[in-house]
Amino acid sequence: MLALVVVGLPVTLGIGSEMMKRWLKHKEVMAQALNAQTAEKAAQYAAQTERLEQRVRVLERIITDRGGDLAHEIERLRDAPLN
Repeated sequence: MLALVVVGLPVTLGIGSEMMKRWLKHKEVMAQALNAQTAEKAAQYAAQTERLEQRVRVLERIITDRGGDLAHEIERLRDAPLN
């Protein structure tokens, strides 16, 4: 019985230790993959937000720069004959 404990316990602990190291390495790799994926999504969202902000700026410029002329042009287009 003593031989089983003296030999078996270190072998069992060694195998368990190696399994734990592999599991932790796997978790680390999975976390890195998740971080890369999250960073890619954040970059995509930032680019989309930038495009939307540019479009809003254009619309604001159209409305503020040509607000009075815009109403006049709309009325002129309504009065124009259809071909």
